[in-house]
Amino acid sequence: MPHAVSPTSSPPEPTLDDSVMSNAPAQPLEDEAPSEPPSDAAMPDAEPSTGDTNPGKLEDIFDDDSDNDEFSSSVPTTVNSSQPALAPAAQEKSAFTDVSILKQFYQRLLPFRAIFQWLNHSASPCADFQHREFAFTLQSDVYVRYQSFASADLFRKACVNTTPLRFEIGPRYTINPRDRKTVLKAGSFRPVMKELVFDIDMTDYDPIRTCCTGAKICHKCWQFIIMAIKVMDVALREDFGFQHVLWVYSGRRGAHAWVSDKRARTMDDAKRRAIANYLVLKQDEKKGIRRPLHPHLDRSLDLLNPHFTKDVLSVQDPWATAEQASKLLDLLPDKVLTTALQKKWDSAPNRSSAQKWADIDTAAENGNLSTMNPKQLVDTKQDIRLEYTYPRLDAEVSKKLNHLLKSPFVIHPGTGRLLQEIDAWDAEARRKEMSEEEKSKVEDWQKTRLKPYVEYFRGYVAALLKDESRVKRERDEEAGVESMEF
Repeated sequence: MPHAVSPTSSPPEPTLDDSVMSNAPAQPLEDEAPSEPPSDAAMPDAEPSTGDTNPGKLEDIFDDDSDNDEFSSSVPTTVNSSQPALAPAAQEKSAFTDVSILKQFYQRLLPFRAIFQWLNHSASPCADFQHREFAFTLQSDVYVRYQSFASADLFRKACVNTTPLRFEIGPRYTINPRDRKTVLKAGSFRPVMKELVFDIDMTDYDPIRTCCTGAKICHKCWQFIIMAIKVMDVALREDFGFQHVLWVYSGRRGAHAWVSDKRARTMDDAKRRAIANYLVLKQDEKKGIRRPLHPHLDRSLDLLNPHFTKDVLSVQDPWATAEQASKLLDLLPDKVLTTALQKKWDSAPNRSSAQKWADIDTAAENGNLSTMNPKQLVDTKQDIRLEYTYPRLDAEVSKKLNHLLKSPFVIHPGTGRLLQEIDAWDAEARRKEMSEEEKSKVEDWQKTRLKPYVEYFRGYVAALLKDESRVKRERDEEAGVESMEF
């Protein structure tokens, strides 16, 4: 079994020492908090989870119910430690929280070694992993923070023994999170490192998508997530020089980005906030987007224009009805132009959004401009295209070093779907079928549809470790040269 610990030489079983504290002080502790309410626990349209946990195909990720919080708050929720907080008794359990299935998943499929190397940045255990916080959502619906592990095997063993519904990754601290209560000096226990993360949630697109609302997603509106990934990935790599950007399906209705470059991991809150603000579209209600456009927005328009034509105008058809068309008219600050368009659309109510978009230029060419000139009309239409295609980022998630985020490869307890790399979705079609003899020689995850995703993740980790090794070697060489100078 991969990463198994020999029964004859296994270290003491890891315990979640913060889950029950019989000698807890009278004041509330931050360790145990209720997990987010599993409002989507009952899913009549979902299939029971099996050993092959990866949905594999894109269509399998759609049409799920609501979950109002993708992230644990950076501000701990406190409860009396003598009475662990439980979800309301009326809340129905998800079909994807079966202990035996989760135990099999943790024992046989989850790539603990790759996750360890990703967070440890080295082959041998070091403080990057050992001082890293993990938060477990337990079967009892208790949310346990500040867990840490000395090695990948102990991490795996804790998951197998406790079978958490899911676990989240937090920052590395100055000391082991389990020892935080032994610190006497204020400020000695603080977060010092974590990947720069981003969150895109489909519910933020409800004002502009027409196919679904709330937590529902389908192939049509999923294109908004694809647009966001394209724009943000290019910006992170070209504008900020990051190389190790991992995009992961959130398990429900959106996407997460993990930027693992050392420069990103060591950023303080001010720098994280600056990057998040850079990626947020700033638009004045009256004046629109500031001109001249920032080069990032110019490049984004080039990336997004084809999507606007195909995925917004043709597929979403956002201005098909008279009520919807009024939203488009509200975005055009020229009374003569909007009056001419309204008259045309009243006489031809079945015109599509693509036709109505073309009508704007036609009406302007016919002299129906009063307060706007042609250049201003071009700028306004650019603003509208950005409004309907530019990423809608939950920027607050990116601004804090101590935010926790669901780990890649965990199973979302409400949907049974895997948090898998988005970049690897097309790998399923290229997956090579193995013979029975080949299957007998490989690990369990290689026999499932997890294979392309784990292999992609392992390649991502390998590139990160190679880069970390190069930086360390260069730093050591510089230190050696300096030590020889007199």
